[in-house]
Amino acid sequence: MPPGERLPIAPGLDLPRSELEFQASRSGGPGGQHVNTSSTRVEVWWDIARSPTLSDEQRARLTARLGARLDGSGRLRLVSSGSRSQLRNREEVTERLVRIVADALRIPKPRKRTRPGRAAKAARLEAKRRRSATKRERRRRPEEE
Repeated sequence: MPPGERLPIAPGLDLPRSELEFQASRSGGPGGQHVNTSSTRVEVWWDIARSPTLSDEQRARLTARLGARLDGSGRLRLVSSGSRSQLRNREEVTERLVRIVADALRIPKPRKRTRPGRAAKAARLEAKRRRSATKRERRRRPEEE
């Protein structure tokens, strides 16, 4: 396939544009006569569950991370209607798809457990002492009664 027909998502993953299903429709909301006559709103659908491009591990990661965005059959749907140009909306929704999928495929670094340093412990205890002293001074003293 020529390079323009593949969408680079992440290292090791180029999505064929043939797997994406685009659909144009009329944008909603106000906007005068232009909005009533032109189909500039763009939807893109990508069937993650049946995509031959994805490995089983990538499919599982995407399904887990994007589960709330998927429909019942495992398809991801994104919509763009911000521009009056269908081409610009198509480009914008494709960029968003790339960004969302790349972010979902990113493996987070494992967290290294750390302990607070000596200065942090001392500062915490000093703050507790100051707070305690403030509360102690607010109490009624027996000689004032």
